[in-house]
Order: sequence, then structure tokens, then C-alpha cells
Amino acid sequence: MAIRWAELPGGSRNRQVQSDESVGNRLNSIRSLRRDRSLWGALWARLRFAFCSDGNLRHNRIKLRCNGWEQEEARRTWMATVFQFGVSGRSAGLICCGVLLAFSRPLAAQEPMSAETPGGVVRLFASDGAVLESQEARKDLPCTVTPSKPVLGFDLKFHAGYEVGVPLKELAGDGNQLTMVFRVIPEGHADDPVYLAQHVSVPPLDDVDRGPAFLLGAFDVGEGKYHIDWLMRDRTERVCSFHWDAEAALAPRDRQIALEIAAGAVRPFDPESFKAEPPVVRDHGGSPLKVKVIVNFAPQDSAAAALQPMETSALVSILRGIAREPRIAKFSVVAFNLQQQKVIYRQPEAPQIDFPALGHALSALNLGTTDLKRLAEKHPGSEFLAGLMSAEVSQAKDGPDAVIIAGPKLGAEDVIPPDALKQLSDVKFPVFYMSYNLNPAANPWRDAIGNAVKYLKGMEFTISRPRDLFFAWSEIMGRIVKGKPGATVAGNAPSQ
Repeated sequence: MAIRWAELPGGSRNRQVQSDESVGNRLNSIRSLRRDRSLWGALWARLRFAFCSDGNLRHNRIKLRCNGWEQEEARRTWMATVFQFGVSGRSAGLICCGVLLAFSRPLAAQEPMSAETPGGVVRLFASDGAVLESQEARKDLPCTVTPSKPVLGFDLKFHAGYEVGVPLKELAGDGNQLTMVFRVIPEGHADDPVYLAQHVSVPPLDDVDRGPAFLLGAFDVGEGKYHIDWLMRDRTERVCSFHWDAEAALAPRDRQIALEIAAGAVRPFDPESFKAEPPVVRDHGGSPLKVKVIVNFAPQDSAAAALQPMETSALVSILRGIAREPRIAKFSVVAFNLQQQKVIYRQPEAPQIDFPALGHALSALNLGTTDLKRLAEKHPGSEFLAGLMSAEVSQAKDGPDAVIIAGPKLGAEDVIPPDALKQLSDVKFPVFYMSYNLNPAANPWRDAIGNAVKYLKGMEFTISRPRDLFFAWSEIMGRIVKGKPGATVAGNAPSQ
């Protein structure tokens, strides 16, 4: 089987180069996923194995088709490329159709199954109910189910789920429909299970053996123990079923972390990173706080041609933690990309952060292409970064009570010259830097933004794990409140 990497239809030649550059990054994500089969790796890699696909979904139903390859991407945020698999020895127009997987919106999300009346019983097909109750693994439809241990994400939710492998030859025919139904039962609440469903439309396939197709599913849980009963059936009522137990638990030293989901609660996985925040009841006290947030939406690997979903998750979780702080009354936001050396989104002072608008701005970000003039520069981002720090921090005219900078740890090639640092004037408000660094041992040195923040007598926090984000924000808010006369000292623990 030959593999060719292809950009979305209509892409320019430069965009094709961009997608070629991103192959290594995505293959590395796949290798990491195979090494670490936790759902967190699967979840945020957002892998889409698409042989020929059409992302036109309704009610979370996945439809694939094979009349040539194309993908109509319904997602505003993830401008991802797709894998296109061709079979050697066959005509170039014949595309080997397989599966479309996992976690880009609206793919692979689950539909909650509700009772017809509040407090009523969820109605299932009798055959489905019997399979779930039997507790016996069935393989009328051959498949392999690999559960994923619940893992805490930067959004302070435990993400659990599974991977399903199905031989493609078992799906051969004029088209098929795979329906997954499963229930999650919290320990001690056998009478209150949560039912979820997922649907996958399979295109017409011939019976050539092309190996397995893989499907991923996910759901969110709070702390606790759970039993999962799962089944998948096709149109001919062949069934694959599996049953397993899972436990979501914080480490003893992390007990004070306030999770976003209550213990024993189960929710469908929500793949939308930039949905609007619900209103927050603000506790302004005697002196309302206003902060400026500056975010570098860029990959930690400066050579990468795409912002990885886990990186986006960390940065958005930082923003959501700030947005949910009840003691902050006004927010201003500046989002930039150091690779492109430009500000991509700006929000003036407002009572809340506009996440949909930010997501829309990021969807237009075209990484992996570089102006030829910048290639000749020794430190291409230095001048831009120095100017940004001067304009948005040293010379900030909006009088914030604090400036919070967030972004991936920069590489050694990104510097602010000493002369430019000296031009940064003193500030009358605290400056904080939340540096996302997935592997701090590999890059322990202070980066260019860290040096600027140190020069301004600010503080830097390394964010490598969800606990780092929680405790860093607790300390940041404590320092902001301490430096603001009349501000409310007590407040809610941060939640992501």
C-alpha cells in the first residue's frame, strides 16, 4: 500500500509544500500514540485516517465516499490535511476507502441518549439491551477493542475512551452503517447509567483485504470508578461487544485541584475548542480587576507546519481559566504568531473573552510558509517580538492591573537583543509568563519572552502538566490581588 500526503482540494503549490512538511510531525504523533495508548494521546492527536472522505455530517454521523477523494471540512478551527491511501498497481483514480476517525469537530462525537421523560428509562432496541446486559464479549462482527485509561487533560477533565479495529474486508459491500451504543455506569449508581451513541456511515467497498480500519471514541468523566458496556453493530445486525472497568483518580498531591466535572459525572466529549464561555457571575469587590492577555499561538517546534491540537488545548485552557476568574471584570486579548511575525487577533477591553472570534481568526493562520526575506534574517522574529513587548507591555495605554503572556516555550533561535531589552521601560503592573513546555528537561533555559519578563521584574511559570496550570493560576491571581488595593482577596479556585 502506497501512502501519499495530500492537501485539501484547491490548495496552492505553497500549501502543498506546507502539507508535505507536516507529514513528519503527524507521523511522529502516530508513533507517540502507538507507544502510549492512553486516550489523551489519541484524543489530542486528532488523527484522521481518511482514504477518501466527505466531512459532511449531521447529528455526528460520519459519511465517506469514494468518487475521487475530497473532504469538505466543516470545522472552522482545524485546517488539517488528510491521509490519502492508494493501492499500487491500481488506476490512479481508484482510492482505497477506509475509515475517518476521531476527534475533529464534528467527527466521532457521541450523541447522549436521553429518556423520553425526565427521570424515565432510556429506550434501547431489545437486542442492544440484551448485549449490554450479557457482559460477554461478542465478535459476530470481528473487531478489537482497546480501552484507554482516563487521563486528566489541561481542561481539568478526565478523558476516557476506546480504540476499535475492524478488518476492512468485513465492511465490503454497497455501503454500511456502523452504530456504537454504550453505557457508562458510575460506581454506586447502577440505576443511573449514562447512554451514548455514535454512528459511522461506510462507503461502498470491494472485498480486497486492506487491513484494519480504526475508530476512536471518547467521553469525559469526573473522579471515580466506572463500568462500561459497549457494542457496535452493522446493518446486518452483526455485533461486536466489549465490557471494561475504568478509574479516574487524582494523585494524592493534586487533591486540591478543582476539576471541571463533578465526581461520578459522565459527559460526551466536546471537540469544540473555541465555543463561547457561559456567563460568569463577577465578584468585583471594591476594585474591579482588568487584565491584558497576550498569547503566542504557535507550535512548540518552530519548524512545524501546524499547531498541534494538544498545544492548542493547553493555550485555550489557560485562556479559559483566566476568563472564568470571577474577580476579573475586563479582559483585553492580543493573539500573535511568532512564525508569521504578526498579530492575528486583537480584542479590546470587554467583560468576557470572545472565543469564537479568536477561533475564527486562528482558522486563517497559514503556518509552514515563510516570506523569502525572513529566511535571510539571522533572528527573524527578534524585531517583531521586541516591538510587540514594547507596544503591548512597556507602553500599554489601557492601564491593565496585570499582563499575562502565554505561549509555547521558544527555541534558542528566537531572541530579543540586549539593546532592545534595555528599551523596555519600567511598568507599574505585574507581568506573568505562562510558558507551555511539554518536555522541560529538554529545554530548561529561559527563552526570549522569559528574558523580557525577567527584565520587567515579572514571573515565569512552566506549564507541562494540568497541575502546573492550576497551581500557577492560583499564585498569579494571589499576586494580582495583593498588588491591587481594594481588590477581593478570596475567590473561587480556578477551573478549566
